[in-house]
Amino acid sequence: MRAMRVHELSEDIGVLKMEEVELPPPGPGEVRLRLKACSVNFPDILMIQGKYQFKPELPFSPGMEGAGIVAALGEGVTTFKVGDRVVAGLRTGGFAEEANVAAEACRPIPGPMDFAQAAAYPAAWLTAYVALVCRGHLQPGETLLVHGSTGGVGLAAVEMGKLLGATVIATSASDEKLKIVKSRGADHVINVTQGFREKVKELTGGRGADVIYDPVGGDVFDESVRCIAWNGRLLIIGFTSGRIPTVSVNMPLIKGFSVIGVRAGEYGRRDPEAGKANLAAIARLAEEGKIAPYICARFPLERAVDALRMLQDRKAVGKVVIEM
Repeated sequence: MRAMRVHELSEDIGVLKMEEVELPPPGPGEVRLRLKACSVNFPDILMIQGKYQFKPELPFSPGMEGAGIVAALGEGVTTFKVGDRVVAGLRTGGFAEEANVAAEACRPIPGPMDFAQAAAYPAAWLTAYVALVCRGHLQPGETLLVHGSTGGVGLAAVEMGKLLGATVIATSASDEKLKIVKSRGADHVINVTQGFREKVKELTGGRGADVIYDPVGGDVFDESVRCIAWNGRLLIIGFTSGRIPTVSVNMPLIKGFSVIGVRAGEYGRRDPEAGKANLAAIARLAEEGKIAPYICARFPLERAVDALRMLQDRKAVGKVVIEM
């Protein structure tokens, strides 16, 4: 089979190369997936660069989430049969034509979705769900401020916020991209080029945002501290700006807000039952047609580096998907 693989860590994601790889038979408890699509995520870039908290053993294929058809069953697998359409959490291995995956990491593709949509929704929507429901406790009628709203996890948070009954303010540095975010349900959009603090206060009658969803970090985090409401929750999703910010602890004290870390995958690993419940919750939303990932670009496997560069260069809106 063909796979895009990394043999050395590098700042240059161009080290990812196509190879012919012989995949062993699926082991006990595993299924062989004939992959049809794989979502592209920012951690894929970080893993190639050796900057992600999870460091796979070399060589490896990036690709955290994929969708495809069950091609073979390992010993003891009774939950699936050959020919089933499934979506799988992979961590790595998705940039390939086939992968052996633990059966427990696979779920049926929700009825309305094609392979690309199925590959595009789990990580982004699970992150949004864990952040807003489990960690942020977003309530109907509250104001949610979503930074990085044009990215995959940001756009999912915008849409999740609306499903939860919040007023959603979305930010980005691109007016053109914000038009798409507005069309996906955001109540207000702000171009952050000239800052956002005063506009957020204006839109909230001086209160500030109740929940702030921040996958950006850096200066965005610093300014968020200045426009968060009393009893607010500042959710730390990641640091796509490249700078990990700090906060003077007198600010949470004076303003009465909480700074909360969000790692959706780790949440499920630490509490497997809660993790299963969270996955079931977003799967129900997908089955009901309430989740329809926005896919801005689809690339063939041999152009996986181009797909990654689209994310790296901040040209994507929503999700980018590789199709086999």
